[in-house]
Amino acid sequence: MKSAKLTDAEIRRLGWEALVERLGIAGALRFSLQTERGAGDYTAWRHTTMGSLTVDDLVRRMRKTTSKRIKR
Repeated sequence: MKSAKLTDAEIRRLGWEALVERLGIAGALRFSLQTERGAGDYTAWRHTTMGSLTVDDLVRRMRKTTSKRIKR
């Protein structure tokens, strides 16, 4: 079978079938999750959203939020 003659949808279907055959459904899903591309520019989004926050700043915010939820 020549892959050049297949549509993108056919390639995805055949690829998925090959993964399931070789790895089983759980393994094929694990593989698929590891290869998802996502969308957008994560680095730009992170700088826009978090600015210059450090990991320590984020951990402090998380702890503060968690402690507020526990007190309710």
